Amino acid sequence: MIYCVIPRELEDELFSKMVEYYKDNPNVTVILERRDGPNRRKGRQTGGKRETRDRRRARIPGTFPETDVPSE
Repeated sequence: MIYCVIPRELEDELFSKMVEYYKDNPNVTVILERRDGPNRRKGRQTGGKRETRDRRRARIPGTFPETDVPSE
């Protein structure tokens, strides 16, 4: 499902056009942005406790990747 969100400022000129454009595509829903209030993310510190982890599968003990360099 894909949502096509139209900002309130552009509702008059875009909403009907986008509904008409996507009327034959059942995977797209055109909606109007209805959020009120300030953006809660503004002014916040980002990051902090986040940690990047290596999620690759560990090798089986005793096996090693091939390290031979092919001769030229």
